[in-house]
Amino acid sequence: MYKNQRNLMSEKVSSRKQQVRAEDVARHAGVSRVSVSRTFTPGASVSAATRAKVLKSAEILGYRVNRLASSLNRSESGIVALIAAEIDTPHRSAMIAELSDKLQAAGKVTMLINTSGYEERVKDALLQAISFRTEAAIILSGAPDPSLADTCFSNGMKLVLINREEDFPGSLQIGPDNRAAGKTALKALLRAGCKRIALANSANATWSILERQKGFVDAADEAGVEVLSEVGGLTSYQAGLELGTALLDREDRPDGIFCTTDLIACGVIDAARQRFGLRTPDDLSVIGFDDIAQAEWEGYDLTTFAQPTDQIIEKCLEWCTTEQPETETVKLPAKFVWRNSVQKARIPLK
Repeated sequence: MYKNQRNLMSEKVSSRKQQVRAEDVARHAGVSRVSVSRTFTPGASVSAATRAKVLKSAEILGYRVNRLASSLNRSESGIVALIAAEIDTPHRSAMIAELSDKLQAAGKVTMLINTSGYEERVKDALLQAISFRTEAAIILSGAPDPSLADTCFSNGMKLVLINREEDFPGSLQIGPDNRAAGKTALKALLRAGCKRIALANSANATWSILERQKGFVDAADEAGVEVLSEVGGLTSYQAGLELGTALLDREDRPDGIFCTTDLIACGVIDAARQRFGLRTPDDLSVIGFDDIAQAEWEGYDLTTFAQPTDQIIEKCLEWCTTEQPETETVKLPAKFVWRNSVQKARIPLK
């Protein structure tokens, strides 16, 4: 028995010197190449005896089916590219994890391409995705040039843009109604009795973040309210600390701040507490956006907007697994989540 095991290991080690092919399995099992193919093709007709021989030889030789090659023969790679920057931020990392899980459960293989660093990386990422014959690309950060989008479509690749609005016929564009959320944030601060209202935003704001800002400022203009604005840094906790410090150090210190992301809001709250001795919501009302895990922490108890992540992912899956989907632009409401970083509204929020 020991000798047989040693021989089996020897055969496996020997087979590693070069890639094991279906022809090698057929020769080892004493069957045809077609029989090997049928054994590893779901639903194909092959006798039980032949199947057993093929599977045994495949195990001995360490053979694995090249799914990529076989799928490319059918023009179906099964690969979906996830293209994203700032992949370490709480909301983005959670979105990528959930998208990957759901796509894999649907039989797809996910390929993550990190575009952090510079603008051109979105273009490079899409060209890379095309070279791998991906079935679809889901873009969570940035947006491609229209000519590049056309290249994607001509190569049979579906295009999904999350939190973007571009004129790309043949694509799915989906995300929360950021502008409506910004308007709701302004109304919530006014109804909480805030008199000096401010906006905290990062200097590298994305399209979706700028939409929140626009909705907030437009609502303020309609209400005849002046907005103190502080912009700077990355979309990060550290930026929130610095933005909060700059705003709260003013003579006309705000008593209500809308932060375009939860990370910025957490930094603003800590700046208020640690550097100025202010408490939320007694001295300062703060609203964020994203509803990340930290928003629920007792130290923040942050009033925020929840991204409609489940609905976005469900639609992405439906779109990526449909043979020829129609062009769609989908805006979903971002749920307003009341917690304790804002004074209770004196007038109910509609």
